[in-house]
Amino acid sequence: MQVILIKDVDNLGSAHELVAVKPGYARNYLIPQKFAVEASQSNMKMLEERRKQLKKREDALMAEIAKVTDVLKASPVKVGAKTGTSGKIFGSVTSIQLARAIREQKGYEIDRRRISLVGDVKEVGTHKAQIDFGKDNVLEIDFEVVGE
Repeated sequence: MQVILIKDVDNLGSAHELVAVKPGYARNYLIPQKFAVEASQSNMKMLEERRKQLKKREDALMAEIAKVTDVLKASPVKVGAKTGTSGKIFGSVTSIQLARAIREQKGYEIDRRRISLVGDVKEVGTHKAQIDFGKDNVLEIDFEVVGE
């Protein structure tokens, strides 16, 4: 029996996917639990329309990610930190500070949990960070730590 999954189901498939299952499994578990609907002709049309909408939304998201990528790669972000006389900073620079600097200097709000610093940032100079936008979109940016 063919069913269209509404939600992700472990060991079966992800949402908006057409799968073949045994009739009893579909009638007794998937359909009553609202995990799936029967693959009728009208439901197949709705599935295609939903896929088109998801594709359009994903394309818009990819365009926005490309725009953000261009802005972030244009020039390095400067992060201020308190330093000693030898150029070492007190403590270290965190993803919270980098996210705040990106918001203030570039105008984009990026969640700090999506930013991962490459190595420890304990000295003044240029360092690298990775921003994970999801769906295998990882951007590596340079940022500069300057003394305050």
